[in-house]
Amino acid sequence: MNEEINEEPIIIAGLELPGVNLDYAMAELKSLASANHMRVMDQLTQKLERPNAATYFGKGKIEELTQVAAAREVETLVVNDELTPSQLSNLEKETQLRVIDRTGLILEIFANRARSKEARLQVELAKLQYQLPRLRTSATQRLDQQTAGNIGGGFTNRGAGETKLELNRRTIRNRINHINQELKEMSTSANVQRQRRDKKDIPSVALVGYTNTGKSTTMNGLISMYGRNEDKRVFEKDMLFATLDTSVRKLTFPDQKELILSDTVGFVSNLPHQLVKAFRSTLSEAAKADLLVQVVDVSDPHYREMMQTTADTLQEIGVTDVPMIYAFNKADRAGIAYPTLDGTELTYSAKQLQSLEMLTSLIKKQVFKNYVRADFLIPFDEGQVVNFLNGNADVKKTSYTDQGTKITAELKDSDYQRLAQYVVQPEDRI
Repeated sequence: MNEEINEEPIIIAGLELPGVNLDYAMAELKSLASANHMRVMDQLTQKLERPNAATYFGKGKIEELTQVAAAREVETLVVNDELTPSQLSNLEKETQLRVIDRTGLILEIFANRARSKEARLQVELAKLQYQLPRLRTSATQRLDQQTAGNIGGGFTNRGAGETKLELNRRTIRNRINHINQELKEMSTSANVQRQRRDKKDIPSVALVGYTNTGKSTTMNGLISMYGRNEDKRVFEKDMLFATLDTSVRKLTFPDQKELILSDTVGFVSNLPHQLVKAFRSTLSEAAKADLLVQVVDVSDPHYREMMQTTADTLQEIGVTDVPMIYAFNKADRAGIAYPTLDGTELTYSAKQLQSLEMLTSLIKKQVFKNYVRADFLIPFDEGQVVNFLNGNADVKKTSYTDQGTKITAELKDSDYQRLAQYVVQPEDRI
């Protein structure tokens, strides 16, 4: 009840441009507004060939927006596009409303959701890059500037308003440089950690996809089954951008196989360029992964558009050649049969054990292709080799001969190569 009271009433508006699915775009904008604790009081659209260069909307639509806002007692307009600095300024002057464009809205949501130091810095960087070209003098500052000009007797010296504007710009640029340096140091540390994992030859799998499709629920289900610590579950909630942090966990299966699983920040249509750029290091987990699992909310009528959004975002951050499987989640909500498997496409529910087991089998089939099945004969005086196989391989059979311990096992190719001297028959790749 309190949340409803605290919701800000707004109007949302968008343009129907050639090639734009406006119904989907406006539905998404409404969800974004809700995620930012806003209540949509009305929705207006206009069909144009191209946005008005000065005010984005046409004159008649601006008059309608102003009238509807007054009737609805709304003071904020949210526009379904990124406006130019001049469009934003002119639209505010014409409507006398606070205008937030799509990029500004997403940045507000990210600012409220960021938890870790890295995420907070990345969001702050994106906001500063967005704000820098949109700085402008207020009416008071313009008056200061004009007054200073008059006092100067017509000389072209700069007034207090312009000086303050330049100071703000310089402050923002300095802060941007400082944040970039901090993020660079964090990225270096993350790369060191990733290199340590690479040296251990443990495959990595990244969950990717549109926001709020169930990536975190899927990850928590797998952690509960194969993780080492239950307290390492990741935050999950049924809302857009519930978490902005890339969570990395190790999963250990009963057959001793291990993998690194990461849960990346969710995507959304037209994710602001500033955010894509800022989160590039965070999303590098996806770029470095051996396998991507695209989690799709199959219960959403626009899930195909969401899949295209994911594909476009991955391409923008340079993830183009990583193998992918498609996990169509929330089949229970969609009212379709699950779990079912068709090649590399799984229809499942992240809350069902059988579904997660099928997902696990599909993932393992993809990432453990480099595993080898072989028979080893280890002399009795080399018990450390037996111990290694028991602790790091999937031992299928153990028997004893006069020459030593005979073990049939599946193991990583790198471990197979190290123990090649004990192999008693040719390798059989899985």
